[in-house]
Amino acid sequence: TAAAQGKATGFVLRCAGVNGDLAPVADVPSSTASFMYQQGRTWSFDAPLTATLSDAFASGLEARGVIPSMKHFPGIGLATRNTDSNVVTITASRAALAPGLLPYRQAIAHRVPLIMRSNATYPAYDAANGAGWSHAIGVDLLRTTLGFTGVTITDSLDAAATARGVSVSSLALRAAQAGTDMIMLTGSEDSSKATFASLLLAAENGAIPAATLRASYARILALKAT
Repeated sequence: TAAAQGKATGFVLRCAGVNGDLAPVADVPSSTASFMYQQGRTWSFDAPLTATLSDAFASGLEARGVIPSMKHFPGIGLATRNTDSNVVTITASRAALAPGLLPYRQAIAHRVPLIMRSNATYPAYDAANGAGWSHAIGVDLLRTTLGFTGVTITDSLDAAATARGVSVSSLALRAAQAGTDMIMLTGSEDSSKATFASLLLAAENGAIPAATLRASYARILALKAT
């Protein structure tokens, strides 16, 4: 059923000229207090079942020529507050966070092309940075430990910046420096233009390492080629 839903979604999106879907959610809720569960966005309380169903939906999208994006790495199933409107810190240990990684392990084994990083902070991995702008989570954990070679994208940085009382441009810069390949902005066109201009300046003055930019560029071009 999950695969069929993915195919049906992919068919409709392709008919509309859309070739990417920021889905499926791969978060494993720990209880009914999970905000993702309360929003009706999760598959199951069981990590292996979540892994199977989210992977099937993603495969269905790909079967219709649409790029899926597993989210929200490394998992926000333990969060009780919405990461779009709150500064969320998930204080669980690495052992407690491990079940939330299972859907990503399975999807990576099946070469999922795109993974969205969450806006939450995970002190077990990095006490200072949200996952979207954390080198420890996006490179050390996702790429080195789990072996992901595809493209990463942030969650909405406008939402994260508003919740933290900082500028969108500052978070975008930190995300780029941490090796996140794509920056998702959901604010105004003027805000997006300003953020792009600040990133361009940072690239020109070396604040974003050229090697980091080239690596992201290569991964994005490889994704486009599919």
